[in-house]
Amino acid sequence: MADKIFENWLLKLISLAFAMVLWFFVMGESRMEVNHIVPLEYVNLPEGLMIASEVPTSVALRINGPRALQVNLDQEDIGLRVDLKDLSPGVTSFKRLDETLDIPGGLKITRISPSYVDVRLERVRERGVPVQVVLTGDPAPGFLVKSARAAPDRVVVIGAESEIKTVSEVATEGIDITNVQENFTQTVALSYVGNYTDLKETKTVEVEVVLKPDPDYVPPPPEEKPDGQAAAGVEKKEK
Repeated sequence: MADKIFENWLLKLISLAFAMVLWFFVMGESRMEVNHIVPLEYVNLPEGLMIASEVPTSVALRINGPRALQVNLDQEDIGLRVDLKDLSPGVTSFKRLDETLDIPGGLKITRISPSYVDVRLERVRERGVPVQVVLTGDPAPGFLVKSARAAPDRVVVIGAESEIKTVSEVATEGIDITNVQENFTQTVALSYVGNYTDLKETKTVEVEVVLKPDPDYVPPPPEEKPDGQAAAGVEKKEK
């Protein structure tokens, strides 16, 4: 047993001395602090759930350590991940994010912001709602809007369950009908911006606007020329 311990003792002694020299070199050289902005990635999101809260996509780090280690530190290898595996709907707090960071020995995180993340997960739901056509302005005098129909007249909204419950309709962008005198059809974008919901597929609709005569419209009387004023283009002759 003793023979095995002292076997190649010279090589072992040299290795130990080299390790000690290297350790003193690393620990004894000048130290520095470096700031990093690193991405924060959310992984393993359970099927049928979605993140329904404002969460950071990056964190600010301050790392202290020997200059040699700092120089060789690749920022692409410092990314942080928040593992959402097997979580249920609700709010989960992920504290001590620095503990999930894998950095070389000899380096120390002296500051991390934010230091924790709260993640709200909700079930993904869909809901069909009617399309509300928005008209701006007024048609030409003597005309009224008989109808304004969208095709399709219903669209599907998808997203967080709590927000889906509040969506009752989706409006189009405004269609200007100022001084329009005849029927027309126009492709119009849907105007919808949700916090944690979005239109599933349909982004535009075809809107048909139909006008009709205004039964109460009375045309203005023709303008009468003042007494003694000659009609345009007629020269008045002296007697």
